[in-house]
Formats: sequence, structure tokens, C-alpha cells
Amino acid sequence: MRPMSREERVRRAIEFRRPDRVPIVFWNRDQDEGDVMLYHLSLGAEGDGTANAWDWSANEWGYHLIKLGDGTMGHPVEPVYEQMPAPSEIRVPALREEERLSAVPAFFEACGDRYRLASFDLSGFTVYTFLRGFAGAMEDFLIDPEGFSELMDRIIDFECDLMRAAARSGFHGIHFADDWGTQSGMMISPDLWRRLFKPRYARQFALAHDIGLHVWYHCCGEFLAIMEDLHEIGVGVLNISQPNVNDIPEVGRRLRGRQCFMMPISYQTVSITGTPDEIRAEARRLHDLLAVPEGGFIGYVEEYSVMGMSEANYGACGRAFRELGRPGNV
Repeated sequence: MRPMSREERVRRAIEFRRPDRVPIVFWNRDQDEGDVMLYHLSLGAEGDGTANAWDWSANEWGYHLIKLGDGTMGHPVEPVYEQMPAPSEIRVPALREEERLSAVPAFFEACGDRYRLASFDLSGFTVYTFLRGFAGAMEDFLIDPEGFSELMDRIIDFECDLMRAAARSGFHGIHFADDWGTQSGMMISPDLWRRLFKPRYARQFALAHDIGLHVWYHCCGEFLAIMEDLHEIGVGVLNISQPNVNDIPEVGRRLRGRQCFMMPISYQTVSITGTPDEIRAEARRLHDLLAVPEGGFIGYVEEYSVMGMSEANYGACGRAFRELGRPGNV
């Protein structure tokens, strides 16, 4: 039998077509150790000369992230629009396709046979909260649904244009990053999410499928209430970023064998304070609850020294996923 390429391994895991082993993603370091490489689509404000995620002084949408010097991406301190803008006042970024994708040839060469994943870095709801401020966004959903719709649809349309550009360039998947959960539940009610956001995401994900891209969706916090909705509207890879605050056995009961998951060893608990044996046991637990012999599981490794992760534990996370072997093995 011919050896399986790394792209095919990832594709088979997503599509439940029996990869030869569990694929692994190294997210923010050592990507060439894994099966996926990540390309950042976001840019700084036009003319600032920065093209790497988080290096810009202002994002192309106009928001600023204040750096704290602690290794995090920073945080916004003031909204772009203190008041809801009129439609004519909304400043949608230019596509800047040539500039945005200028590093793609070198990136693809570095990828080799790996899966090529383009990322928005931040998307959808998160971008909206940066434009209007978190409190303003929460008020908009209920007080100014018309203004919300106009601004949110501009964000969605821009992201659709970026997806088309990524597909034209030869990427295999598109990565959304939206945080809907707190440590104990959703930021808004599931019913409100289904009314305001589910149809918009469904439109985006349908376009991704039409142009040949898998949908990868990241979410922090506890968001079990909408996981089946995300599966229903076309998420191919669901990244449960905080397994420690989600009921993973219940997730498995609802979606195992239907949904592909990208799972980390919790970087709030086990990957920070655990021993290598505990890290290995947690990787096995997540895998056994969520994977099936046909696939459905991708290991996720992120260096989190900012949270107190040691170099030894970072290495242990990668080894733990490598030791899983074939998906569905027990």
C-alpha cells in the first residue's frame, strides 16, 4: 500500500474514511511536527506594512489590541464604533488579495504534503464585539436588531470574500475563531444565538462547502447547547478549546461518529499541572469518548507557557496524541 500523505490523513479523519493514525495539529509552535499548517489571513490597517497576525498596531477593521507583554494576543480597550454606525459609515476592509496572499507560495512549499488551513484568526461575533464593544454588542442584539444586522452582515460578507480568495489559492480548509462560552455556559441564550447567528453561519459554511473548503470552528468556554447546531450547519472540525469545562461524555453521546473534533489537553488544568502520565491518560480519555474507528478526532497541541505550561508538559502533549495510533483504538 502507498503511504498516506498528511493531507489525506487529515481529510480522512474529518470525513470518517479511516486515516492511518490520529492526525495532530501543532498550533502556535513547531507546526512542521504535525499534519496541518496554518496561514493567517488577517492584516493590519492598510498601509501599515504588517502582514502577520497580531503584529499590527491596528487591525484592518480598525480595532486595537493592547499588548500586555505576557505572551497573549492582547485585548481591546475601546470600540471602533461607540454608537451604531449608519450603513454609509461602516468601513469594510479592502480585500487586498495580492498583499494578503503574497506569502502563500512560500507557505505551500513549506507545507509539503500537509493539510493547508487558512485562518481568519478572529471572526464573526468576536469581530463584532471588537467593533461595538462587548456591552454595546449585547445591547444591539435586543435593542437595535436592524443596526446589528447591517454591521454583522458586512462582517459575514467580507469573510465570504476572504474564503473565496483562500479557495482560489488552493487551501483545503478555513478556520473560524469565535468564543461563545464562559466557564459555565453561553454568553447569550441558545435561542437568541439560533435566531441571530445560526442562519448567518449556515450561509458562510454552505459557501465554504461549495468552494471546496472544510469548515474548522474554534470556540472557548462551555457551549454544549449549540454544538449540535454547529454540526447541523456544516462544521467539519469542531475545536472544543476547553474540554475541562464541557461535559465530554455527553458531547460524545450526542455527536460521536458524526462530528470530527480537534481536542487539546486542557490548558487550564491537566496540561499545566499534570504529570506526563496524567496527560497521556487525558488524551486517551478524550479520544475514547469522541473517536470512532472511521475517524473523527484530531489532536491539538498549543504551547501555553503564558498559562504556566512547562516545556516538559508541552512535549508530553505531543507524545500523548502520537501514542494514540489509529482512531477508535482502545
